Amino acid sequence: MTPIRVMVVDDHGIVREGLRQVLLADGAFDVVGEASNGAEALAIAARERPDVILLDITMPGDSGLVVAQQLRQAVPTSKVLMLSVHDDAEYVMESVRAGAHGYLRKDTTPHDLRSAIRAVHNGDAWFSPAVARRLTEMIRSESLPSAPSPAAPSVEALTNREREVLSLIAGGLLNKEIAVQLGISVRTVEAHRDSIVRKLGIRSAAGLTRFAMEQGLLREGERGG
Repeated sequence: MTPIRVMVVDDHGIVREGLRQVLLADGAFDVVGEASNGAEALAIAARERPDVILLDITMPGDSGLVVAQQLRQAVPTSKVLMLSVHDDAEYVMESVRAGAHGYLRKDTTPHDLRSAIRAVHNGDAWFSPAVARRLTEMIRSESLPSAPSPAAPSVEALTNREREVLSLIAGGLLNKEIAVQLGISVRTVEAHRDSIVRKLGIRSAAGLTRFAMEQGLLREGERGG
């Protein structure tokens, strides 16, 4: 059987290498290209016409959401499978709207990664279990009465430390990683995060990321996957 031709797009070389090794360990896959940003991805995809594109949602420059839209126009026959540390339903819905055929957390198992690639290659959708749960919760919540619109969130409500934590959350770091970077405990990070959510009225990582970018709190070099 002809191997499924896969392209890997992630701004972290170690992630690309790990994905490549997982796929090449199975004869059913062939990695035909690797890219670290949107411009490289578009150029390689146009040349190689991969069957499936593994696309990091958070990269320097154009985000994976923007790149997914561009790929949909440039290589409509290629299936896009999003990779992210986030499992917020908002991220997932935006990915689907951008043209993605599936959404995987980066902590997925090699078995699930290969299953997801096979599924989208066959024309099916694929979502990590945690992501599917988030989608279900969002769909259920849409049937509930809407709460009154809160006042627009203001960055002025945050302390300097909370702004640091928000910037790192938006950069894709997990609580443990934030704790190490700032030299504080995970419990303290969680407390700061709860305070940020309460002050801004924004609960999802997608919403916090968008707010941080709008406020200029997320510098390009801090963006992770």
